[in-house]
Amino acid sequence: MADGPTRRIRRAPSIDADAQVPVAIVGGGACGLTAALMLADAGVECVVLERDAVPSGSTALSSGFIPAPGTRVQRAHGVTGDSPERFAADIQAKAHGRASPVRVEAYSKAVGPALDALQARHGLDWILLDGFLYPGHSVHRMHALPQKTGAALMARLQSAAEAAGVPVLTQAVVDTLVVNAEDRVIGIEYQRPDGQRETLGCEVLLLACNGFGGNASMVRELLPEMAEATFGGHVGNDGSAILWGETLGARLRDLGGYQGHGSWVTPQGALMSWAVIMEGGVQINREGRRFHDEAQGYSEAAVHVLAQPGGIAWNVFDAPLLELARGFPDFCDAEAAGALRRCETLTDLAGCIGCDEAVLARTLSALREKQPQSDGRVFSRGLEAPYFAVKVTGALFHTQGGLDTDDDMRVLNADGKPFANLLAAGGAAGGVSGDAVWGYLSGNGLLSAVAGGYIAARTAVALVTSREQMK
Repeated sequence: MADGPTRRIRRAPSIDADAQVPVAIVGGGACGLTAALMLADAGVECVVLERDAVPSGSTALSSGFIPAPGTRVQRAHGVTGDSPERFAADIQAKAHGRASPVRVEAYSKAVGPALDALQARHGLDWILLDGFLYPGHSVHRMHALPQKTGAALMARLQSAAEAAGVPVLTQAVVDTLVVNAEDRVIGIEYQRPDGQRETLGCEVLLLACNGFGGNASMVRELLPEMAEATFGGHVGNDGSAILWGETLGARLRDLGGYQGHGSWVTPQGALMSWAVIMEGGVQINREGRRFHDEAQGYSEAAVHVLAQPGGIAWNVFDAPLLELARGFPDFCDAEAAGALRRCETLTDLAGCIGCDEAVLARTLSALREKQPQSDGRVFSRGLEAPYFAVKVTGALFHTQGGLDTDDDMRVLNADGKPFANLLAAGGAAGGVSGDAVWGYLSGNGLLSAVAGGYIAARTAVALVTSREQMK
């Protein structure tokens, strides 16, 4: 494995800790805070350790959308026919059957109850995004807070944690796991901004510290096609969980899986919603041509866009789709930053893109035929002037591979047996996208975070209870 930050395993029979807690959680993103809230509900004390001054992680940089079947909100919207089984089938269809069956089943069953619990007990008022279907989803099941941003989701989770009395220790960079001879984690060591080192003892450890997208050397080794791509994720995704796992002899899974995005606005550095593309927008390269079936998904679109001249494409759409786009705060931010180009005529659009007008005319004319394009995509209508265009590139958002776990989020060793008290969830664990970019179903990242955190909390409660009964 490629070099990474210093992440140590220290062997010791006991630990002289500054404090002791039943459950320690490394990472204060959606996964760690969901787990902490569920632990608070169960009356089990925990501490969340977060490297940043304010918890954010990949969640804050996302759109904050979480897919879930069978929720109260979904039923209130009259969505019928969905179920964990149907959701699991959609996940595996997108991953071509290469996603972990254990985690697919576990997450698809847990995420609905997790969202309902966060709503009922912690005031997260979900809405259902039912105006369009995200790629790969057979029904409307994408949930969000009314603000429709990951930053809003993180803010709400933080306020819920504060209200529940969950200790969140910020600016605490965990660099060492203390493990005894039986491979039981007995504590962690972390560093404060002033260089002071502190130790925390624990009965259960949950790694919720995301993946390795911010570790350039690991990306070059494991995801070479994204080695030069813009990283749109959180720099703290440095591969810590994988590095600790390797040293412990843990089993790893699906390290080739990741979420890319083919709609990273450049040079402004913002995300443009893929809803515009799914509802009839197109991606055009500098030659004036479409170059892939955009409806397959925004993750694999990253690779297709990066393969174009200059690694650049243009999202092209018209007035009705602009109205849809303006319903998403991320797009509004990009527009405010000057990303949107208005083109009154085809000639203007060709000049904006820098392509041959005749080639572009043929490309857009084909959309009106309502017949399958050469790549299989069918358009219900063509685009009409005035046209709108946004310059985009492909970006890496977060990785989907990590520590292999069983269905209760316990980390597995090389023989497939669980460690006694080491859990991993969210981006620290192998996900449900298989081992390639095209396996990513919209929302898989936050699905893993919220469902994984929910399950890990349940497991931690059982482990802590069992230890107390043995005393």
